[in-house]
Amino acid sequence: MTLVTLAEVLQPALKQGHAVAGLVTLGWEDMRAYVAAAEAEGVPVILQAGPSCRAHTPLPILGKMYRHLAEGASVPVVAHLDHGYTFEECREALDAGFTSLMFDGSRKPLQQNIDETAAIAEMAHAAGISCDGEIGFVGYAGGENSAGTDPDEAAKFATETGVDAMAISVGNVHLQEDKEGGLDEPRIRAIEAVTDVPLVIHGGSGVPMAQRTSLARTSSICKFNIGTELRMAFGAALREAVNADPARFDRVGILKETHDPLVTATRRVLSAFKGE
Repeated sequence: MTLVTLAEVLQPALKQGHAVAGLVTLGWEDMRAYVAAAEAEGVPVILQAGPSCRAHTPLPILGKMYRHLAEGASVPVVAHLDHGYTFEECREALDAGFTSLMFDGSRKPLQQNIDETAAIAEMAHAAGISCDGEIGFVGYAGGENSAGTDPDEAAKFATETGVDAMAISVGNVHLQEDKEGGLDEPRIRAIEAVTDVPLVIHGGSGVPMAQRTSLARTSSICKFNIGTELRMAFGAALREAVNADPARFDRVGILKETHDPLVTATRRVLSAFKGE
């Protein structure tokens, strides 16, 4: 089995100058393709269950799917809860076999976020798994605006929570479909100057490829979450498969045709995070 914790893949990334992709899963087809792509690239992969995924498939089922894939994988696989909003949800993920819990208290007052994240971190570490927190709210394309991370608050958060990774708000936006934005590198440098915790970028699909590679190699950003970019690739492959034969209705045959295109798209994502 190559099931590992978040800390086990991020600490080497921090020391060696590369990043690991946190890939947002929605079902069996994409998670299987993500592992195949990671094996082809020879890199670890973080399989993430976000709120929309959990609304579709219960956490205990997701845990079994992730663990099954990890058992047969030739590369390290992290089973990661993304945007857990309550202690109870994080506990359920832990019980379901996840190896990393991301608690998102970024909408809450600083001290409340610290206290609640610290409680999750304590629970996770007692069970031998990792905890990821968020300081500075990351907004959504066409929705809530971001609240950038304050470096001093980030230092306090990292010290007082004991998290293994810290998601920050530095110009990144969830659900962004283009790459015309870019991250605030001076803010990133200010944050990494006051903390040694591996940093995480949510909304990585909106970050230009060249900046992803540069920051993976030269900064404390060790994890980029990628969802929208690969959902778009899956959707395009699915649409082509459906439209190729309007009379076909067997979803197994249709979904099978999404595998190779999604592996190809995922390999492009993963290769950008490699070290020099």
